[in-house]
Amino acid sequence: MLTVGDKFPYMELTACVSLQEGKELANISLETHKKEGKWLVIFFWPYDFSSLCPTEIIGFNERYEEFVERDAIIYGASTDTATVHLAWRKSHEGLRNLKFPMISDPAKTLSRQLGILMGKDEVAMRATFIVDPEGVIRWVNVNHIIVGRNIDEVLRTLDALQINALTPCNWRKGDPTL
Repeated sequence: MLTVGDKFPYMELTACVSLQEGKELANISLETHKKEGKWLVIFFWPYDFSSLCPTEIIGFNERYEEFVERDAIIYGASTDTATVHLAWRKSHEGLRNLKFPMISDPAKTLSRQLGILMGKDEVAMRATFIVDPEGVIRWVNVNHIIVGRNIDEVLRTLDALQINALTPCNWRKGDPTL
């Protein structure tokens, strides 16, 4: 698995970006954050049309502005196709107004490069990556597919990485550093 200090792979993938007819799908470059000098937060989920995954996607969406305030671009991703993402968004009330793209990796190219596939079916784990504006992975968190992630911890870690100082256990933005 790629980890802290590794370069995040270049990739251009199709994503479900809206529910507006004719503008539902778009190609997304995972280099955009570098061009814009922003941080990248990308999180993967195992399956569309599942029960746990939308709780995380909705959770990230509810906190979207907090990522933007921190100069971060956020993407969600799975190995389902963009048209499956679109169908899921249309059918699930909580996913209709997403503020970030749902990236599609059906060939599992990016997931395989990242090393986040598990089992003989190669299901994507619940992996979250924070990538700096130069394209270097600065944080990775991987949960088993039955355990939802903690978005507070993603934001806390992004804050700590952005101040680039020693942050003690349970540090929060505004707390003293070491």
